[in-house]
Amino acid sequence: MPAEARRFNDKLQNRPYADMRPWHLGFSIGVYTSDIHFTHNGLVTENGEEWRMEQPSYQPGFCVNGLLDLRLNNYFSLRLSPGMYFGSRDVTMRDIRSDARERQNIKSTFVVVPVDVKYAAVRYRNARPYVVGGVMPAFDVSKKRNEIFKLSSTDFYLTVGFGCDFYLPYFKFNPEIKFCFGLGDVLVHKRPDLADDPLKFKYTQSVLKATSKMVVLTFYFE
Repeated sequence: MPAEARRFNDKLQNRPYADMRPWHLGFSIGVYTSDIHFTHNGLVTENGEEWRMEQPSYQPGFCVNGLLDLRLNNYFSLRLSPGMYFGSRDVTMRDIRSDARERQNIKSTFVVVPVDVKYAAVRYRNARPYVVGGVMPAFDVSKKRNEIFKLSSTDFYLTVGFGCDFYLPYFKFNPEIKFCFGLGDVLVHKRPDLADDPLKFKYTQSVLKATSKMVVLTFYFE
């Protein structure tokens, strides 16, 4: 490209050399919703009850993360974005024979350590779309109580998402949507804490496994 044309193109772009840095820092804020998928085993209690668990609605949570982005080449980068997720979920327990119901609100405070590979398309003016994929270990540090349902304090997610880098005069602004799929069973099946109240154990006994999913809308500032 001739030097005059290159200078003209640079004038149309904010921060034209931002992506050439070997690494850079940032932070993000966002919102998310989470879901629990229950797999039931068809247990019928001695009283003829057959319980089913579900999450009837989605409640938004709040998340905040730091960001370390390492440039691999012109298109790929490696991102580390540790942070915290704050939220809650309602679980409804229903006996399909009598339609009796119980409800529990599960509050969570997750420390997460997402590691993603980012692939960005060719930049056009002040926008550059991208896709990301990676893994996200999550650790629930909220205080556990003697609950009907008890979830594990650790989980591991596969993540995939997409977003767009918008180059502003002083920083990059990146809205991103990410889908997170939990790989493990998050329900605690051994409940010695319910030894004094065995009637509550029937809910846990009715579930074969429980897995988590998340949808996260994040706004990065780099």
